[in-house]
Amino acid sequence: MPVLIDSHAHIYYRDYVGDFEDMLKRAEDAGVAAILVVGTDIESSRESVELAEKYPQLYAAVGVHPHDAGRVSDACYDVISSLAVSTPKVVAIGEIGLDFYRDRSPRAAQEIVFRRFLQVAAELNKPAIIHDRDAHDRVMTILREEAVRKGVLHCFSGDTAMALEAAALGFYISIPGTVTYPGNQGLRDVVQAVSIDHMLVETDCPYLTPVPHRGKRNEPSYVRLAAEKVAEVKGLTLEDVGRVTSKNASDLFGINLWDQSTKIAYNIRNSLYLNITNRCSNRCTFCPKFDDFTVKGHNLMLNSEPTFEEVMAAIGQPAEIDEVVFCGYGEPLIRLDLVKQVASALKQRGYCIRINTDGQANQLYGHNILPELAGLIDSISVSLNAPDAATYCRLCNTPFGEAGFESVCDFIRTATKTIPQVVATAVTIPGVDIEACRNLAELLGAEFRVREYTEVG
Repeated sequence: MPVLIDSHAHIYYRDYVGDFEDMLKRAEDAGVAAILVVGTDIESSRESVELAEKYPQLYAAVGVHPHDAGRVSDACYDVISSLAVSTPKVVAIGEIGLDFYRDRSPRAAQEIVFRRFLQVAAELNKPAIIHDRDAHDRVMTILREEAVRKGVLHCFSGDTAMALEAAALGFYISIPGTVTYPGNQGLRDVVQAVSIDHMLVETDCPYLTPVPHRGKRNEPSYVRLAAEKVAEVKGLTLEDVGRVTSKNASDLFGINLWDQSTKIAYNIRNSLYLNITNRCSNRCTFCPKFDDFTVKGHNLMLNSEPTFEEVMAAIGQPAEIDEVVFCGYGEPLIRLDLVKQVASALKQRGYCIRINTDGQANQLYGHNILPELAGLIDSISVSLNAPDAATYCRLCNTPFGEAGFESVCDFIRTATKTIPQVVATAVTIPGVDIEACRNLAELLGAEFRVREYTEVG
């Protein structure tokens, strides 16, 4: 069962009066563990707070929608500020923003109110939930000018360039049920291009009901449909999407449903990964562990390196997996003996085994270790990352100098004689000639795979 958070809902509307408790139960049954109830004016903000205080799975955001910007007074800011600090269950200021589609308030007034509420959010150290409809350029300009770096563009409707810019500024984008609409390929393109580490999922209920329920009232249980479509587009499982977006909601709103425990064995898609060391033989400039030890919602910061017994206990009896992969936040072949011991035990159970490596093991040990893996490893994925020694040294900070690049190339070439499948990979780091990497991989006799710079895991 996935753990999902509906990051934007308006369940205080009369639409839910007749079946409120049943609606919450349906959400729970769908795996929705928390719902962020978002105010659009003073009255609904108060209702959001009351609901959050009453139900443990509900949280609140308080703000004034741009439709009502024309009637916001100084007293309104005071009321919203007071509500925001009235209980820890209020986790954001919003929804606020700009709506140039319906223009129910003058645009100049909308911008003034938007800026003022962003300042309130900054003063209270609360993230902002931002409404943006047909006002993309002005929203991004104001966010830059106000130096806001903590919030979410709810019900995202911009293009890929805008999404990437928002992510670079530190914002999340929230994906609603419209991602399921057949005609909304633009949003699916955004989902494909942006790292899921910058995404939330939402319903915006009672609006924007996803397929196959279009034409009916939306409700929090349907956030699962948005998450399923994100999973489909990203090539992930629903559990992956739930875990990552719940971690994102924890980071942004403090809704702490994310499992923060360190993982030795962890699932992504249909693979079981083994995190056996945080040590590495390179210090790659693009390695994300220098910022965060989280991969697809799994915490990989080891307190100590696990023993064989600890690894096997963490593995347990996994079912419905395609492969076991030695790949944590370190170089697994630094622990060669443990790799061989665990791989031997797992091969006896019939599992397919892969190693992800930087290809420096032979250089590290001073001899060819690949024959020791014969019969144990079905596939090996080697980080090539560069078409020449100078680029490799610059990107990977190898302690072996130019010999490090030659060692990787030799490792790939030699592995093709011992390991059934050898794949050389390269990350799409700006400025790296991916086609040159592909050509080199083919010359070395390996398959080639491109890894996206913005996606880890």
